Amino acid sequence: MVKPRLRRHGKKQRTYRIIAIDTQSRREGKAVEEVGFYNPRKEQTQLDLFAIVALLKRGAQSTATVRDILKRAKVPEQIGISL
Repeated sequence: MVKPRLRRHGKKQRTYRIIAIDTQSRREGKAVEEVGFYNPRKEQTQLDLFAIVALLKRGAQSTATVRDILKRAKVPEQIGISL
């Protein structure tokens, strides 16, 4: 099963990549697809909506943190799904 989750990036100034990864893989493992970017310091979010919608429609269950990021970006309202 593929799941959207966060991957840490950067050493001192942490940013996160939102990736689609197999649930059996570790957090820093090989990603199936990179679907976004999140910077908690500046509250920046960049999302590939088409890729995220495709993942969610195929039955992917996102982690709680990714779900909150998507809700803050109002993704469920834009595409008409519930998380």
